[in-house]
Amino acid sequence: MTAVPSLAAVPSLAEFTAAADSLSGVISRTPTELSRALSESLGSTVMLKMENLQRTGSFKVRGATYRLSRLTAEERARGVVAASAGNHAQGVALAAQMLGIPATIFMPLGVPVPKLLATRGYGAEVVLEGETVATSLRLAAEFAERTGAVLIHPFDHRDIVVGQGTLGLEVIEDVPDVDTVIMGIGGGGLIAGVAAAVKAAAAAAGRTVRVIGVQAENAAAMPPSLEAGSPVEIQTHPTIADGILVARPGDVPFEIIRELVDEVVTVSEDDIARALLVLLEHAKVVVEPAGAVGVAAILAGKVHGTGVTVPILSGGNIDPMLLQRVVAHGLAASGRYATVRIPLPDRPGQLAKVSDLLAQAGANVMEVLHTRHGHGLQISDMILQLSIETRGPEHTELALDTLRQAGFEPVIVPD
Repeated sequence: MTAVPSLAAVPSLAEFTAAADSLSGVISRTPTELSRALSESLGSTVMLKMENLQRTGSFKVRGATYRLSRLTAEERARGVVAASAGNHAQGVALAAQMLGIPATIFMPLGVPVPKLLATRGYGAEVVLEGETVATSLRLAAEFAERTGAVLIHPFDHRDIVVGQGTLGLEVIEDVPDVDTVIMGIGGGGLIAGVAAAVKAAAAAAGRTVRVIGVQAENAAAMPPSLEAGSPVEIQTHPTIADGILVARPGDVPFEIIRELVDEVVTVSEDDIARALLVLLEHAKVVVEPAGAVGVAAILAGKVHGTGVTVPILSGGNIDPMLLQRVVAHGLAASGRYATVRIPLPDRPGQLAKVSDLLAQAGANVMEVLHTRHGHGLQISDMILQLSIETRGPEHTELALDTLRQAGFEPVIVPD
């Protein structure tokens, strides 16, 4: 009789290979491409694993499909239930549709409309309730208890970890000389699976690979958990990287992470926005904030070049309205976009004069607010507020100096 592996045991290379075989024809083989811009920034070769091009737009479909494929006939008949703000929801919905399993997905109120519509489009019944994913997960667990449906946890199950780890096998196959793999950490399912897979495959080839995890500063539960030796729940704060906004790592992935992940670093909101902008401009790819944190760590100097490095772009599901705001924020974080407030005497021609000076400095005026009200203004005064685009911090300062030399007093408005 074959022994059932412990939930906490590190999956073997054979398990990942078998999982990859079972997923062939279901998932897409996503490309791995050289980034010259990031290679220059890091000082060594950077290859981007573009999992943002995966079916459903993220790696989540790997773990969800593998998990559902291993359900018994009796479990499939009972249906499945999951909770997610988007990526896991879409992965479970698609896997359930392909396998003919009824699926119910709990999603929090305020979930991005594209993710909601995509989940419904895969045939799942969506229940919108609760303010957070944690609330949705609790409601999903109650639903499972009440109906007998199988709860498909987003990261805290061995089959999920094994399914996500198939991504690591692709990294090794695409880049056999990889030295470092970088990816985001939420609950830990992806990095646990990838770390186990790449290290096992590299060891079989007589090599070693470094694995680095990245968390948003506003939701960094892994560092205190590693320090405590067990998962710790923290108080999170809002982050644009909502895909990794998790207050407590999963028990199953944590044990693997503690054993195999070499380092965990954190990045700021500005770092993430800057990474999204760099990926748009240089790699010509759209990536969601959680999928860009590996690139953010490189650009922020949190990772140092030690050979061929592969950041995993784990997802591309970003709401267009958020993308618009993030691009503007990324430009500001890069010193290429600034809002300037200028007090002026209320005389004809002042706006034209300011615009002409900025044009002479090569700055592009994007938006203008011209008001005579508020700000403690005297009756003969007004405020001109401009949003300008420049080539970078030095160019912004040149534009401001041009205004100052003409007698104006521009002030940068904090983002």
